[in-house]
Amino acid sequence: MAEASGIVPGSTALVTGAGAGIGLAIAERLAERKVRVICAGRRLDRLEALAKRLGNGATALKLDVSKGEECAGLLDRLPASHRQIDILINNAGHDVGGRKRFDEGKLDDFVETLETNVVGLVRVTHAVVPQMVKRGTGDIVNLGSVAGWKPYPTGNIYAATKAFVRVFTDGLRLDYKDTDIRIMEMLPGITRTEFAAARFRGDTAHGDAYYKKFPHVMAADDIARGVIYALDQPRSVTIAQMLVLPTRDI
Repeated sequence: MAEASGIVPGSTALVTGAGAGIGLAIAERLAERKVRVICAGRRLDRLEALAKRLGNGATALKLDVSKGEECAGLLDRLPASHRQIDILINNAGHDVGGRKRFDEGKLDDFVETLETNVVGLVRVTHAVVPQMVKRGTGDIVNLGSVAGWKPYPTGNIYAATKAFVRVFTDGLRLDYKDTDIRIMEMLPGITRTEFAAARFRGDTAHGDAYYKKFPHVMAADDIARGVIYALDQPRSVTIAQMLVLPTRDI
């Protein structure tokens, strides 16, 4: 008899950065599999609209991962029915002010990127993982980037944060190798989302022009389908890393 799928209908997933882009696409794909999704992020109006559309017990959670107090108490702010997190998707991240040579960038932007992409990821994981350890099972998917594996000019701080995600994910996997907690990392290549516009402080024209430089650009749902594939493997299988690239960017 085949081993059971890793995605269990009725389980609960916390998705950070769920208001747009890859996080939103992952939330949609999980809801299709009858997973109860906690849509977490900074823009509560978007999150509430998304949770209502997803149904199946989805709920919105205002969560700025750069704020320690919000991360530490995130479980207490959830309905009792949603406090057992079976799947954690660490997707929140940004590169505001990025794509500049290091000496031309603003220190405050660098610190904010580090606080979100590195410290925020650690904070959320630290808040959620103890209950997984107690049960001896759970899934954590960290959204890294090809940038953490292959840096590029003007990528300095952002690439460094994604290199941290890669090493941190590997370290977590070693910490919990004697449990059924699966630790996975997605490493997307260039993917069209609101990310570029946010990098350029909301300049959508600049963001659109950035994506036009590439022969192939992936969609957020391309990455979401990869996450679902990884989660859907038998519990005895961990997709430790998945590097996803546009076809002409191999």
